[in-house]
Amino acid sequence: MHACFMDSSENYRAVRERVVAAAQRAGREVTLLAVSKTRPAASVRGLAAFGQRAFGENYVQECLAKQRELADPGLEWHLIGPLQSNKAREVAAHFDWLQSLDRVKLVALLDRARPPGRTPLNVLIQVNVDDEASKSGCTPEQIGALAAVVRTAPRLALRGLMAIPAPAADPRRRETAFVRMRALFEELRRDHADIDTLSMGMSEDFELAIACGATMVRVGSALFGARATTVR
Repeated sequence: MHACFMDSSENYRAVRERVVAAAQRAGREVTLLAVSKTRPAASVRGLAAFGQRAFGENYVQECLAKQRELADPGLEWHLIGPLQSNKAREVAAHFDWLQSLDRVKLVALLDRARPPGRTPLNVLIQVNVDDEASKSGCTPEQIGALAAVVRTAPRLALRGLMAIPAPAADPRRRETAFVRMRALFEELRRDHADIDTLSMGMSEDFELAIACGATMVRVGSALFGARATTVR
């Protein structure tokens, strides 16, 4: 067996086992999102062969190129990077999830562009939980108003919240952010009882994120290895 294929298989099995174990400890189901940004379509095809179906991308054009090359309707595509207004039409037409909704302006653009024959676009509101100037996301105080606008859009489905906490060597700082996101999620669920997704946690901290309330974790390097050169 090719060494790269074997490494990918072993990485995937190890990560899946860790996610399942952490989910069992937390007493909830957790979805593994494979972050395939900058990775070639062949790497996505390899993980798909092991059973992985959900993939996360940062750049719209990069993802569309992979979709054309793979031509696999069974894969589920998530945009996890910031969304520019001029890309809203393509995201609405070609993605299954948008995890980075952070402003009201995008709601109408996405709703108008979602093809009538497709199921509603699943939407997570991205929260800038640590108030980082360099990070996208709405403030915690803006969540309720933005969620209410999403609810008026028939071709969008509000599913919950997403966050990328500030990197910190001290896991206690990351834990504080995760716990706050869980509280914000529960607060939102009081008004929108059907939301079900809290996306947080990456390769270095997904088990901690699950313990704190994550229902979806976004894992890249632990699955694919060191980051490749960015392709847009």
